[in-house]
Amino acid sequence: MPPKLKPPYLQQVKPRGHLKVWVVDGPYIRGKIDEEFTNFGQHYRFPFIPENELWIDREADPGELPFFVDHLLVEHRLMAHGMTYDKAIVLADLAERSERRRAGDIRRATKGRALPDPAQVHLRLWKTLESGVKVWIVKGRLVRSVFDIDFTAGGHEFVYEYVPHDEVWIDDDIEEIERGYVLLHELHERNRMAAGWPYNKAHYESSHLECRCRHHPDELHDALAAEGWA
Repeated sequence: MPPKLKPPYLQQVKPRGHLKVWVVDGPYIRGKIDEEFTNFGQHYRFPFIPENELWIDREADPGELPFFVDHLLVEHRLMAHGMTYDKAIVLADLAERSERRRAGDIRRATKGRALPDPAQVHLRLWKTLESGVKVWIVKGRLVRSVFDIDFTAGGHEFVYEYVPHDEVWIDDDIEEIERGYVLLHELHERNRMAAGWPYNKAHYESSHLECRCRHHPDELHDALAAEGWA
C-alpha cells in the first residue's frame, strides 16, 4: 500500500482457507492507487494487495461476489506457484464461467434463442449524442455471464464485437460517482478508434485522460464536452 493512503477496506466477508476476502472501495483505489484496478484483484496481479487477501470492489448492483471469489481463488493459487497472469486468467475464467452457467444467467438472457440479444442487457438509455451514438447503462452481470466474462466498466463496438454499432455500454456495477470517468474513457477511446487509431494507442491515451480527471475532477465536464457529450 502506498504511504499516506487510507486502507480501502469496507467489509470483510467469509474467508476462504488462509485467504481473507474483503469488499473494498474501488473508486478510491482507482483514484488514488491504480486506475487499472477492476472488479476484483489479488496480490500477484496487483502487488499493493497483501499476499493473503482477495479484494472485491463494492458492487453497485450486488450479486456477483461469489463468481469473483471463485475466479480469484484459482488465479491466486496458480500465480503463487509461478504461472503467468495471462495463463492463470484463462483457467480462472473457466472456473468463474462454470459458476455463472449454474446460476442460470444464460437461460435468462437467451430465452430459448440460439444467440443472446444485446438488447436484453440494456438497463436504461443514458443519453443519445448528436452524433447518433447511444450511451446505455447495461446489466454488467448479464454481459459477463452471456457475452464476455472479462467485460469491465464499459465498452464500445470498436473493442467488443457484441456491442451494437453506435452504442457505448456502461456497466451498472460502476457506482454513480465513477460513471463520468468511465464514460470519458469510453467516448475518448471510441472517437480515436473511429478515426483509425489502434486499440493500444487509444486505450493508453484514454487511461491517461481518465486518470488526470480523477485527480482533477473540475476538468471532467470540459473533457466530456470535447468528446461530444453536450
